[in-house]
Amino acid sequence: MTPERSAPPATDTLLEFLYRLAQAYLASGEQTAQVELLLRRVATAYGIRRARIIAFPTAIFIIVQDGDQERVTLAEGPTQSLRLDQIAHVYTLGQAAQKAEVTPQAGLERLTEIQRLPARYGELGILAGHVILTFGMAMVLMPSSTNLAAAIALGAIVGALKILNRNRPLLAVPLPVVAAALVSALVFLAIQYGLPLEPRHALIAPLVSFLPGGMLTLGMVELAYGDMVSGSSRLVTGFVQLLLLVFGLAAGATLVGYSPENLTDTAVTTLSPLWLAVSPWLGVVIFGLGAFYHFSAPKNSLLWMLFTLLVVYAVQQGAEQFFSERASGFFAMLVVTPLGYLIQLRFRGPPAMVTFLPSFWLVVPGALGLLSVTQMLSDRAAGTEGLINALFALTSIALGTLLGASMYKWLTEKFGWWQLQLGRVGGYFRRKGKR
Repeated sequence: MTPERSAPPATDTLLEFLYRLAQAYLASGEQTAQVELLLRRVATAYGIRRARIIAFPTAIFIIVQDGDQERVTLAEGPTQSLRLDQIAHVYTLGQAAQKAEVTPQAGLERLTEIQRLPARYGELGILAGHVILTFGMAMVLMPSSTNLAAAIALGAIVGALKILNRNRPLLAVPLPVVAAALVSALVFLAIQYGLPLEPRHALIAPLVSFLPGGMLTLGMVELAYGDMVSGSSRLVTGFVQLLLLVFGLAAGATLVGYSPENLTDTAVTTLSPLWLAVSPWLGVVIFGLGAFYHFSAPKNSLLWMLFTLLVVYAVQQGAEQFFSERASGFFAMLVVTPLGYLIQLRFRGPPAMVTFLPSFWLVVPGALGLLSVTQMLSDRAAGTEGLINALFALTSIALGTLLGASMYKWLTEKFGWWQLQLGRVGGYFRRKGKR
């Protein structure tokens, strides 16, 4: 429904729509500078010529001109993050609002519908998706038979915990600690009974969905943009979440009689070179399938997600060969960031956030930090060095994201013809797919 230009929306309704849309963008993981830009565009589309908007991860300030007076609203930030299907709906609504193709009242109703949307594949899909996701990550990290079996069992346990915690914001903070303690206790209990598990890798795979890699990277990006408050708050929150995970790991190990010094590999597994070469690529595909079902990705996004994940992993592995593991994230995000926007805008694929959020989880900068803090509990020198390496990796990923977005913007402004050509190619493949 398109609003009448001669009848501008009521200011109260528009303000409510603006701050609720901002909450939805923040819950989608969007950076605050981009949220401010998008809201200013929406306000302009509805006839508001002077709109001042300040967004933080935990608060939104909006000031608009209403005749001779200024109207001010202050709203809290989001309390929960959104699934991938909800993120796609939010960005679709935001695009319509930037063209004033929906009334603010209809937009409010649509936001309420988006927040109440059930998971596309139900609780069974969430559970199965988490098991598949964990199994895929285990194949990427350490594909031994015992690690893979442990990934299936532990992935099911953590997935069940996440289902029980749904729609309970008060339990969102302690959940990672409880999950980490339970996983750690089970892993070290299994080691006591002689199972050849590599604890550091076995612990990470089932907890990968709790790792704050995306939050830490986004915090670095916002610091690079000059958003000191937002960037610092995200970094602090990410590191606190990381420390809570490590505390849970140490607590679980202690419960079964292990001390923090035992949080190191206790088994050596010999695997064939061919399996070590092939399994990570299979793991990337399996990880993408798990993320698709667990996070309820939107329709027609699976192939785009898998394609993006494979590109990210290929670039990262290539960069490791020529540069270093710490710098590989820079090149991966330098490629995936413009690729995500290209898929969204030129091939009419899912929103960029849907395709490169799983890429953040695959790169797993948080896993580097988790290993480093875990090592610090037993070997401070090695742990401190590892933590510095993790910070370097986060910085390189953030820089790659920044340069990738800037490169896409420069290409679209400098070479407008390539948009048309790629759009024609995308239209050709869409027509072929419908036949």
